[in-house]
This record gives sequence, C-alpha cells and structure tokens, in this order.
Amino acid sequence: MSFFSKIKQTIHLMQDIDLDALGKLSQKVDLSEIMKTVGELDDRQLAGLMRMLKHKGGKKGQHKLPPIDGDFYDLALKLTPQQRELQIKVRNFMEDEIKPIANEYWNKAEFPFQIIPKMAELNICGLTYEGYGTPYETYVMEGIIAMELARVDVSISTFFGVHSGLAMGSIYICGSEEQKQEWLPKMAKMELIGAFGLTEPDVGSAVAGGLGTTCRQEGNEWVLNGQKKWIGNATFADVTIIWARDEASDQVKGFLVRKGNPGFKAEKIENKMALRTVQNALITMTDCRIPESDRLQKCDSFKDTAKVLRMTRAGVAWQAVGCARGAYEAAVKYTKKREQFGKPIASFQLVQNHLVEMVANLTAMQTMCFRLSELQDEGLLTDEHASLAKVFCSMRTRDVVSQAREVMGGNGILLEYDVARFVADAEAIYSYEGTKEINSLIVGRAITGYSAFV
Repeated sequence: MSFFSKIKQTIHLMQDIDLDALGKLSQKVDLSEIMKTVGELDDRQLAGLMRMLKHKGGKKGQHKLPPIDGDFYDLALKLTPQQRELQIKVRNFMEDEIKPIANEYWNKAEFPFQIIPKMAELNICGLTYEGYGTPYETYVMEGIIAMELARVDVSISTFFGVHSGLAMGSIYICGSEEQKQEWLPKMAKMELIGAFGLTEPDVGSAVAGGLGTTCRQEGNEWVLNGQKKWIGNATFADVTIIWARDEASDQVKGFLVRKGNPGFKAEKIENKMALRTVQNALITMTDCRIPESDRLQKCDSFKDTAKVLRMTRAGVAWQAVGCARGAYEAAVKYTKKREQFGKPIASFQLVQNHLVEMVANLTAMQTMCFRLSELQDEGLLTDEHASLAKVFCSMRTRDVVSQAREVMGGNGILLEYDVARFVADAEAIYSYEGTKEINSLIVGRAITGYSAFV
C-alpha cells in the first residue's frame, strides 16, 4: 500500500472523529509528524491502528453488547410455542413479583404469603399429573419451570417443589382415588398448601434402612410418634405427608396429617444460612391420631416412597441449573457495568476466562437435565439417571456460584447483587434430595454391579 493510499484510508477512518476535538489536538501535537509516522506503518500496523481508532472514536455506550442469556445452546428452541409461552410467563412472574422482594424476605427469613394467589394464576402445580385440574405437561417443561423459579429465587423454587412435587406427588402416586379427588384439585389451585415429612433429626440418608417415627394401628385409627426435621412449608401447610414405620410389619406407611391435628407440633428452624425464605420445621408427633381414611392407601413399603423421590429428584437437578444460571447471568451483567482502569471488567482476559468456565458448566448441566427429563417423558428414567444428574449439577452449581462471586470482588458478598444469596442457597441444593455421597453410590452400583452401601 502506497503512502498516499495509507493516508487516504486513515482520513476515511477519521471522518467520524470530532473535528473540533481534532483542531484542539493540533494545538498540542504536530499532526504532520503523526501523518509521517502513519505513512511508515506496514499493513499490519496500520490495521491495528485503524481498529484502535475505530474503537476510541465512537461515543461511550455505542458498543453493542450481546444479550445476557444463560441458554448458550438454545435449548429453548426445542420447546413448542405453547411451552415457550409458559416459560416466559413464569419468568415474567419471577422477575416482576419475586425479584424485587427476594433479598428482603431471604434476609428476614420470612415467607411472602401474598405471592401465593398470584403464583396460583400461573397454573403450574402438579404439571405432569393427569386430571384433577392439573395442566398435564411434559417432564421437560416441569424442569424448565423449576429452573426459571430457581433462576431468580431458589427458596421460592423449593417452596413450590415441596408443594407441587413432593406433597402432591405423594398423593398422586400413593393416594386412593378418593384422596386424590379431595386434595389434588385444591392443591393445584394453591388453595391448600402441602409439606413432605421424611427426614428426621437422626435419620437422613439412612431413611431407607429404617425410620425412627413409628405408627401403630388402633382400631380405625393410627397413632404416630416421632420427629421430622427440615420439613419445608410445615409451619403453615394445610396438609403434611408423614412417613412412618409400622410397628407391626416394620414397613413404611404414609399419612395425610391435617393442619391443627392434635399431637402434631411444627416449630420453625431458625438461624439457617441457606434457603432462608423457606419455612423449615422440626415436627414433633406425640400420640398423634390419624384416621385410616387419611392413610395413603397405595403405600405399603419404602419402595412406594422411593417412587415419589425418583419422580422429583430430576426437578432438584433442574433447580441446581436455575441457581447456577441466576448467578451466571448476574455476574455477566455486573462485569459489563463494573469498570476498572477505564474499561468494563468484562473486557479483561481473566474475567472472560471465569465467565467461559461458568457458562461451560451451566451448559453441560442444562443439556444433561434436558435429556434426563426426556428419559422421564419416555418412561425410561432410572434411579441412577436421576442420581447422576443430582450429583453432577449440585457440584457444578457450587463452582458456578463461587466464580460468580469471585468476578464481583467485594460486592459479591452483598445481598443487593443477588449472587451472595445464590452462593448460600447452593449449599442446600448440594445436600437435600440425597447427598452427593448417597447418589454417587447409587450410580456406582449401577455401573459396577457392586453395592458399596453399608
């Protein structure tokens, strides 16, 4: 390229530059010397100068940034238009109704009861159940909704999962037709709220080996004694599903314990570091009498309880995806606005490396859960399928939220930036619905043929 060609190309590039500013610059520097220097540049150097001038020449804010979206592989494209519409409907609800109050209620460890009627309007409870006023959608869609809820607030997602998945699911799978007709339509409308009592103070991962809570039949009644711990929604639920060991047969049975039942006491667990909005309870049952009509008629052993857990475990994996996605998207938004050394930190190499690792983990989690839910829709889901997703997603979520906090620096520990809440809530996801160790042993047994359970 000739000297004059280079000058012409440079002048063409400089057409967008403020001429008044250029005039002021000429008073400070020798422009002829600059032009001479430009003429001595080779093509590669000139191209670099042009890129630099083009970047600096624009006004602040003109640089077009890509949208912030954690669905890097566009899995939403696999949804039907109706499903996509429902996803957006749930997202809008969470953004408009929950996000503005999420940190406040999390910090106070209180539940925003005023959101229940608005949430009921979404018509998403018991999404995969057929009949009883439920929408009857796919497990893929149920997973997407769990993700959307957790993307904004894991506590609200947990409240919903306990009610719609564990409580309603127990009745749907283990209840008689009369019990389904009595409870499910009103629970689908969120006129009645449910809780699920399985875990105990001294029995968590070992529930399959024997519950401490007992039941014994006396005529047409059952007498329950024992304690349950970490029972979400139990402080205010209209019905709590209680699982107990039959003293006569040593088999597990399920019961519908109604609000206000004598001998049933639910005390709120205080001072939690995670899921603070969720109202977890320590339940104590002292000669709590339940009529035979409120015993789940299709539960004869822990195998029936396990059917409920298998059905809902995929939802917990999706919940982990939502937690990670919320933290990732908050981090990307922050790095685009936060400036250091005169530029957004999103333009720094090390920050971009963190973001890439985060979106890689998030994308792996999303695609795994999507296939998991497809297997569930196809009737092919196994315990090891659900357990592998729970193990992987709960671990990777920890990584994602940690890196999100890291790119935010000191601001990452402030609630106002949301990520601190995701960091804390990820710890609860890591533990409930089967610890990493228990789920790992389920998968290990499947791939080796040997059981390592003690």
